[in-house]
Order: sequence, then structure tokens, then C-alpha cells
Amino acid sequence: MDVAHKAILVRRSIAKQVAAERFGPNKKVHKDMLGSFVTRGLSQAEAESEILMQLSTIVSFLNMQSLAGSDTTATAIRATILHIITNPQVTATLRAEIDSANLSRPVVSDAEAREMPYLQAVIKEGLRIFPPVVGQMSKEVSNGGAGDTFKGVHLPEGTRIGYCAWGIFRRPEIWGPDSHLFRPERWLEADVERLRLMEGTLELVFGYGRWQCLGRNVALMELNKVFVEVSRLWSF
Repeated sequence: MDVAHKAILVRRSIAKQVAAERFGPNKKVHKDMLGSFVTRGLSQAEAESEILMQLSTIVSFLNMQSLAGSDTTATAIRATILHIITNPQVTATLRAEIDSANLSRPVVSDAEAREMPYLQAVIKEGLRIFPPVVGQMSKEVSNGGAGDTFKGVHLPEGTRIGYCAWGIFRRPEIWGPDSHLFRPERWLEADVERLRLMEGTLELVFGYGRWQCLGRNVALMELNKVFVEVSRLWSF
């Protein structure tokens, strides 16, 4: 086990222990950001993810492998709101869904937001059309000197593999001929097989495997809440 892997395990252990202190019969209540998230419905697993994100940000502030935090989420919020307010049909449909739902006050819960199909389609489409992180995010092939093989192609050890987010999130064979458009309905119209392909591809926004964004669950919770509350408070 290499040093980097050991460091990840240590951070996970710390996150698990701290999160456990916030839940259960003997839970500790703190008036901090994590405490605020817990009060508003953050689960224990999501709390662990938030703690991991903060630890990784502190330890690896300049490491692109650990990129996660407020700026990327803010980018997703700004870009998605821009596409909502410049599409009257999207604005009307989203507002109608919010108005017809029996939502909590003063702030919608994460669980409630996840049950709103059009809202979820808007969030996914926002992440697709304007991914917050578009760097190459390359990874190096390492397999004890032997390299690796992918779809019959040998990749020597040391080869760096990356992808173009802007390109893959606009491929017509995945998203349809109108892939250049912000159209949340594509997520509701897709059949089971196509939807599986779309959702699997969109996961690349957060990275994959041990490189996946540690703040994924918290970021999605923020997105679930913010578009509902902005729509409640302002008219577009």
C-alpha cells in the first residue's frame, strides 16, 4: 500500500469518527457549518463526505486530484441559473413543479428536492452543458511496470490518460442531435438504456473511483436546495 493510499484511509477514518459524533443518542451539537448541514437533513454518510472534502482541501489545496469546494459549486449554480432564466419554458416548468409540490418551510429538504423529476433534470442538464471543472484531469497508468490494456490497446506504464469534458458532454451519439442546447427534457424522455448511458457519462463531472470528488453529495444537496429557494424568492 503506497503512502497516498494510506493517507486516504486515515482521512476516511477521521471523517467517520467525527461524523459519528454528530449522530446517535449521544450526539454532539455544534453551531458550525457541518452542524447547520446536519440540522437541515444531511445524513451521516453525507456528513462523512463533507468532512473528507474539508480534510482533503486542507491537505492538498493545490492538488487537482482533490479539487472540490465552494467555487466549483458556485460555478454550477451560476451557469445553471443563467440557462434557466434565458429559457422561459424551462423557467415556467420548473416554477410550476415547485409551486405544486408540498415542500418544507423555510427551506426545502434534500429528500424532497430529489423527488422532483424536473428539478433533477435541470440540475443534471446544468452540469452537462457547463461542467464546473474542465481541465484534462489526466491519470497516469501504473501497473508494476506492465502497463495496462484497454479495449485491445496497450497502454505503457507512465502513459497519461485524460478526457475533454466539453467534448464528451456534447457528443450527439450520447446526448442527441441537440446536444449543444440546454434542454432538461432529454433526461425525462430517454429510455432506460439511454438514461443509464447519460447518467454514467455525467458522473465524470465528479471524477471516478478513488479520484471522485469527495464533496459530491454535499454539492448535490446544495444544488437541490438553491434552485428551489431562488425560485421561491425571486421572479425571473
